[in-house]
Amino acid sequence: MVHLATCDCTRGSQNVLITGSTGVGKTFIACALAHSSCRHGFSARYYRVPRLLSELAIARGDESYPKMLVRLSKIRLLILDDWGTAPLSPVESRDILEIIDDRSQLSSTIIASQLPVEDWHASIIDPSVADAVLDRLVHSSHRIHLKGESMRKAEQRS
Repeated sequence: MVHLATCDCTRGSQNVLITGSTGVGKTFIACALAHSSCRHGFSARYYRVPRLLSELAIARGDESYPKMLVRLSKIRLLILDDWGTAPLSPVESRDILEIIDDRSQLSSTIIASQLPVEDWHASIIDPSVADAVLDRLVHSSHRIHLKGESMRKAEQRS
């Protein structure tokens, strides 16, 4: 974690894949890494995947889709939270591939997911798109798997 907080991953355009059950702190860690990156002068943006896909669909309809893809490609650290909570349609899968491909080896992406990385392939309906997305994400990544009870559960007891 200390190594990740130094922003070497952002400088080196490496990805971080954070997995674990609900409430263990995936989003907290992703946002803390983004905060550190911002303090080091890098741009960062957080999206929940369902909302990002919704914004992309709207952008496609109002013809701002290419501009949105360009904006996403220029962000040095992009957080995609709630990855794999629902299977991606063929159009959504291609949208994700466009984003990941534009960023591959040029900038960093943090993925936060309840699913283990081994199960991500199944959440992308088109197997060839799944291969392409995962090839670009997994091979230049640091993996963090969090275990434990939900921190929200502990908050409720207090």
